[in-house]
Amino acid sequence: MTDEQAVIDWLMDPDESDPAIRWQVMRDLLDAPAEEWQAERARVETHGWGARLLAHQDDDGQWDGGAHFPADYVWGGTEPGQPWTTTSHVLAQLREFGLDPASDRVPRMVRLIGENARWEHDGQPYWEGEVEPCINGLTVANGAYFGVDVTPIVSRLLDERLDDGGWNCDAEYGSVRSSFDTTINVVEGLLQYEQVTGGTDAIREARRSGEEYLLARSLFRRLSSGEPADPRYLAFVHPNRWHYDVLRGLDHFRAAAALTGAAPDSRLGEAIDHVRARRLEDGTWPLDWNPTGRTWFDVDDGEGRPSRWVTLRALRVLRWWDAHH
Repeated sequence: MTDEQAVIDWLMDPDESDPAIRWQVMRDLLDAPAEEWQAERARVETHGWGARLLAHQDDDGQWDGGAHFPADYVWGGTEPGQPWTTTSHVLAQLREFGLDPASDRVPRMVRLIGENARWEHDGQPYWEGEVEPCINGLTVANGAYFGVDVTPIVSRLLDERLDDGGWNCDAEYGSVRSSFDTTINVVEGLLQYEQVTGGTDAIREARRSGEEYLLARSLFRRLSSGEPADPRYLAFVHPNRWHYDVLRGLDHFRAAAALTGAAPDSRLGEAIDHVRARRLEDGTWPLDWNPTGRTWFDVDDGEGRPSRWVTLRALRVLRWWDAHH
């Protein structure tokens, strides 16, 4: 048995936790009045992790001089892993942290990015997207969240859907099968676009086909053999960056249900059982790994240690599931 209040207290710790965590605990786990969690959310801009990321912004609106890779990145060099300090990745973290898109600084931020950021692929303007659907899915999510019209990128993603219902960044090299990693980035982007704009029937159908791709595979199995498609899909990663894991998948379905009112699909059950089984004796969940590469700072205490982010996501997914069972 775990002390649920002790876990909540740990998540809400005024000294060790962060406004980015606390406001979501208040909204998703404590059912706090909107004015209370909104006040805590407003602190993301001025305190903690959100303020630290914003402080690293370049004068031209970018981070680390690039759209997806730093200005000083050496292609083919010896730097371990992909750097995560640039505009795309910082915007994704600010969105996860919950920086209020109505903040006074956001319009200037997105304008400067539009004027100055260019994709390393071929110099495309940032808010027009590039060619990989995983990157474009991320750009749709970030753009829609921060009030940018990313409709042309959405249209491109709809045209790039594969016959099995999902997406794959390797499609340009001939792949005809979707991937978990690309598909989750795209469906998250489409969902964010729907949340902001209301979406269209075509967008909803595309999102649901990508979700069906995941559901038909119980969120982690190969359709052909039933074996796990990748052992890392069952390990908890944060920040996810472009990487998939079952908890990210479950949290997407929870967020989609918040928009549509749909009950949890029974095919999520195996992934739910896995999340329950990974809970530690103290009621928290561990961080199993995070992607290698330079960052501005860490938001977890290290691999193998209890993670506030993983714990928040696990608790709200289980709360949603249990409310219907």
